[in-house]
Amino acid sequence: MATSQRLVDPSRQFAVPTSYTWKKSYQAALLETDWTKMHECVQRAESEIHQRRLMLSQDHNGTDEERAALVDAMSALRVAASCRKPVQNERSPYPVFDSPDKAR
Repeated sequence: MATSQRLVDPSRQFAVPTSYTWKKSYQAALLETDWTKMHECVQRAESEIHQRRLMLSQDHNGTDEERAALVDAMSALRVAASCRKPVQNERSPYPVFDSPDKAR
């Protein structure tokens, strides 16, 4: 049985989105310059990324490109969160080193 040409069109291209739903909050977290707002932005982005990863694990949609982008985004957010300066009266889990200029 031959497959109908109307059903198979080799010239048809599938559009793969390079703009993901979680990308806006991710970029906002990385670009946030107000240290007092950064924690909230990072949490929002992580939440959206976790929701998308959960959705992908349940319905197996998405692309390898997006899956790799999700992993990279989570790594970048962890780095951004670890570099965040603590808010006044907040104890940082990381050691704080004074710059050599302040030691003089």
